[in-house]
Amino acid sequence: MSYASLREFISRLEGAGELVRVKARLSSNLELTEICDRVCKGTSGNKALLFENVDDGRFPVLMNAFGSMKRMAWALGVEDVEEIAAGIRGLIDSVPPEGFIDKAKLLLKLYEMSKYPPHIVTTGPVKEIIESKPDLMKLPILKCWPGDGGRFITLPCVFTKDKEGRRNVGMYRMQVYDSTTTGMHWHLHKGGRQHFLGYKEKGERMEVAVSLGGDPAVTYAATAPLPDGLDEMLFAGFLRRKSVELVKCETVSLEVPADAEFVLEGYIDPNELRREGPFGDHTGFYSLEDDYPVFHLTCITHRKDAIYPATVVGKPPMEDCYMGKATERIFLPLIQLQLPELLDINLPIEGVFHNLCFVRICKTYPGQARKVMHALWGMGQMMFTKVIAVFDEDVDVQNISEVLWRLGNNISPERDLEIVHGPLDALDHASPTPHYGAKLGIDATVKWPEEGHERRWPDPIVMDAEVRRKIDALWGELGIG
Repeated sequence: MSYASLREFISRLEGAGELVRVKARLSSNLELTEICDRVCKGTSGNKALLFENVDDGRFPVLMNAFGSMKRMAWALGVEDVEEIAAGIRGLIDSVPPEGFIDKAKLLLKLYEMSKYPPHIVTTGPVKEIIESKPDLMKLPILKCWPGDGGRFITLPCVFTKDKEGRRNVGMYRMQVYDSTTTGMHWHLHKGGRQHFLGYKEKGERMEVAVSLGGDPAVTYAATAPLPDGLDEMLFAGFLRRKSVELVKCETVSLEVPADAEFVLEGYIDPNELRREGPFGDHTGFYSLEDDYPVFHLTCITHRKDAIYPATVVGKPPMEDCYMGKATERIFLPLIQLQLPELLDINLPIEGVFHNLCFVRICKTYPGQARKVMHALWGMGQMMFTKVIAVFDEDVDVQNISEVLWRLGNNISPERDLEIVHGPLDALDHASPTPHYGAKLGIDATVKWPEEGHERRWPDPIVMDAEVRRKIDALWGELGIG
């Protein structure tokens, strides 16, 4: 299903008991973060939060709407995100081509022939109020953590087009400097920055539009690690089974979701940089100050009854963890397209997306675990993964206890560790140099003689199946519980 507005999603959450309306008068300066952090990390009561009386009370603030796997699935119109993965897997398997290249082309064609491409409409709810003299200070923009460099827009969908008119939508935090300027924190490898470099080369301003709110599938699509050239709005249409309606901006030649809550229009001068940060990041540490482009605001449009969406990142678990886990499940079939031996993958929440990756494979030849880890490092944003550990098919990589047990038992450090060098995430503060450093691969599979293990590998301890069945039948009579 798709949502006609953010409030339609809110209604679903509230009807299911998954949202709490907070009526107390609160400040966007640290107070919402403290409440949201307690809720995210609580053993019970993890709900979406609609703060109805923030700062001057003009705009309610929605937080933690994606903060569980249940709510994340509902945000994408399904009961379980595995339904989306199954749909993608069905597309891949619908026509059995002869090889990988044919299969990849087939997948792209299926997207290109999607029934749900974005289309332009003349107007929409986001045009109800047009502020030609915009002022960011009127919005309840959060200062999240005490050491932050200022207030940050934390859930923006940033729309840009390259010099050839190809659209990119990404999510990049925006530090507010004053009423009409913000930072634009796009990292080295992001699509928005690649567009920026094209304009910088020509010495031209780059138009930018930022949407906040609307159908949550659009917000999620801005975070998705899509292949280059695949339009995020096309992907959002695929997710919601309905085209995204876009409306033209007032002051820039870009199109934005017509059902958004807010749209910020403006431009970036490629020759202007400004110090941005620090920022309490999803790693659980502050990312350091650095120079980034400056966004100049030219117009704000919004709904009459606009709701300001925000998120807080920090030491996991936080709301963004569930967005990351949704990506893990949804994009698994695309990884398996290149690595059919890969049976499952787990990017644990504690690994903050890019530090840890546990993989389960069907091992059929020696050295296969190393082949898999190198292949993963060659796939898009997987290049940032600092540690990849590969396990056999009988290991449940979603079970951290089992992963650690196997890891300790199955590796000989001299033989089974592989250190390589390459790109690292910009937020990796442990690397001696920014953006580049060492990564670790761990072969935690059972070793074969061809891999240098001549000793007999022991069998794991498993109870006799008949005894297990007998005790299962007697269990209720034992009085144990």
